[in-house]
This record gives sequence, structure tokens and C-alpha cells, in this order.
Amino acid sequence: MQTFWAHVVEIAVAAGAVVFVAVIGGATTDTGPWYQRLRFPALKPPDWAFGPGWSLIFALIATAGVIAWNDAPDAATRAGLIEILAVNALLNLAWSPLYFKLRRPDWALIELVPFWASILALIFYCGGFSPRAAWLLCPYLAWVSFAGWLNWQVVRLNAPFAGKAAG
Repeated sequence: MQTFWAHVVEIAVAAGAVVFVAVIGGATTDTGPWYQRLRFPALKPPDWAFGPGWSLIFALIATAGVIAWNDAPDAATRAGLIEILAVNALLNLAWSPLYFKLRRPDWALIELVPFWASILALIFYCGGFSPRAAWLLCPYLAWVSFAGWLNWQVVRLNAPFAGKAAG
């Protein structure tokens, strides 16, 4: 049985990792004039909804990470979990700069494919030893699926993007 402090450390590490990804994602998100000029589908939520939505998703990711870590049967499974989480975090971090800083929703849409696949891989991996963690990751997949649909609609409604970056 783990000690109280071991659990505190696990939670702190998981929370720190998701806060890091969230802060970088937020810092590379610019909803200024270029973004405001884009055409969006009618089903796009208001901009204010994305912060709370992502906050909930990141809380679920951290919770799933701690649960999966504790449910992992051995060190090799934990190492695999860390690897998949790290790949997912890197792919998560790549999307916002492509979309907002480079102003290339078309490139972000391409990057979204491996990002989405990394969430699915994480769910399947965790499902092998921690069904609770896998279920907690399902809203993440749903949210990124919806974000992917929005991204695709922005590309469809506003393409081409080459040469538009300076606007």
C-alpha cells in the first residue's frame, strides 16, 4: 500500500504535466483579428467555452494518468504509459502554434490526425489494465473529435491559407 505522500507526488506530477501543456497551449492561442475574421460553422461554441472545456479535459487526463499509474501491473507498463502520454502531450502542444501562430488551420488539421490517434492509443493502452482510466479519457477523444470537425469546417470555409498568414 502506498503512502499518503506517494499519492501526493503522483497527483502533483500529473497536475504539473497537464498544467504545463495547458499553459503552453493557452500562450500559443491568439483569438485576435486574424481569428475573428475567419468564417466558422454555426455549431462553433463561443470562444469563452474553450477554456472551461479544456480545463475539464485536462483534469480528466491527470486523473486518468494517476489511476492508470496506480493500476499498472509493472514498471514496463508504467514506462509505456509515460511514453504514450508524452507523445500525446507533444502532439497536443503542436496543434495551437500551427493553427494560431502560423495561421495555418490546414496544417493543424493534418497534425490533428496523429494527435487524435495518440488519444485513441492511450485509451486502448490504458484499457488493457485500467478500464477506469480508459473511460476517463473518452471525453478527451470526443472533445478533440469535435475540435477536429470545427478545424475541418474552418479549412473548408476559409481555404486557401497560403499567403493569408500576415492578415
